[in-house]
Amino acid sequence: MDYSKQSIHRLKRVEGQLRGVLAMMEEEKDCKDVVTQLSAIRTAIDRTIGLVVSENLVSCVREAREDDDREPDDVIKEAVNLLVKSR
Repeated sequence: MDYSKQSIHRLKRVEGQLRGVLAMMEEEKDCKDVVTQLSAIRTAIDRTIGLVVSENLVSCVREAREDDDREPDDVIKEAVNLLVKSR
């Protein structure tokens, strides 16, 4: 599976945000600020999931057709289920 530089960059940014939240918690920062940052991290991860699924959907459909003769609709439903599960 190919992952774009954009997807990788997003996750590296999330990694930095998470380290920042850990530092905030160690410094006993205000709960509201910590939760705000955690919410931002969750949103960034949700968007990255969508990006990864959308970037790879076409190749997944092609591979499924070639490898196991699954119908494209089944592969698309599986991708949508992945997105729904991630919420």
